[in-house]
Amino acid sequence: MTTPTSLPPTTGVPARLRRSSTDRMLGGVCGGLATYTGVDAVLWRAAVVALSLAGGAGLVLYAVLWVLTPADPPAPGEQPRPVDRFVDRLAGRIHGAA
Repeated sequence: MTTPTSLPPTTGVPARLRRSSTDRMLGGVCGGLATYTGVDAVLWRAAVVALSLAGGAGLVLYAVLWVLTPADPPAPGEQPRPVDRFVDRLAGRIHGAA
């Protein structure tokens, strides 16, 4: 049995769910879920669309994960997008209030 190539090597440190800075269409949530679980990002995106069409739960879930999931650190010399800075400030306020 082979292991998927998208999974990072096991280092003994549990993986953290983070929004992807490279595999993103909107906020990087599905790309981050793909890296974390080993399930292809296209399947996560299809699930979000299906849940969105079946009552809007996908949009709500995506928005919550976008705010609560920390972003990958930017690559050296790369600036975070303005929407990512806004979401990070919003998440800081939410985490600070809790």
